[in-house]
Amino acid sequence: MDPDSKAQQAAVQATAAHVQAFFVGHDVESIAYDLGSGRRGAVPDLRVMVVGPGPRSGAWAYVTAGCWSAVNVDGHGIEFVMTSQRREPALVDLIAMVAFYHAAHRLDHWHTMPIGEPWLPGATCDHLLVSLPYLHGPNLERCELPAGHARLLWLLPITSAELAFRQQRGTEALEQRFDDVGIDPTDPLRLSVV
Repeated sequence: MDPDSKAQQAAVQATAAHVQAFFVGHDVESIAYDLGSGRRGAVPDLRVMVVGPGPRSGAWAYVTAGCWSAVNVDGHGIEFVMTSQRREPALVDLIAMVAFYHAAHRLDHWHTMPIGEPWLPGATCDHLLVSLPYLHGPNLERCELPAGHARLLWLLPITSAELAFRQQRGTEALEQRFDDVGIDPTDPLRLSVV
């Protein structure tokens, strides 16, 4: 096994251990995700960890492990987390799509990306905002790895109108609007705040 492959596997294992330690008392399933022919090399060893409800949160969480290996700068990289009210197999595919997109476009805090359709059937949100993991707090955000660290950032579904508001008034103004309204970010049927 070459040194890069060992480092990638060590990072994936460390990320998985971090998620399991943070969500102690929750069921955690680690799914090896194959991006398919022609894409596999973009995020080798990609895993999606599916975290069931438990003492830390009544929501489901989906966390990548493997993005850091594909896209890190001097040992510092990003992994992603999403949340939902129920177990949603479609979110495993969505977060894997984000991992592939990230490998080419280098997402970071406060970036947005279109997803081309509602994040869940019937949902109003069709974009993702890369944000701090507010639902889980800073202890989930920073993950120490053998060769650096990963920052776990939240993928918050937003509407096209919210994206336009963000572009006009800034991300802080949009996040303040979310706080003022008190959105449930796990609700696929939530109304736009603008």
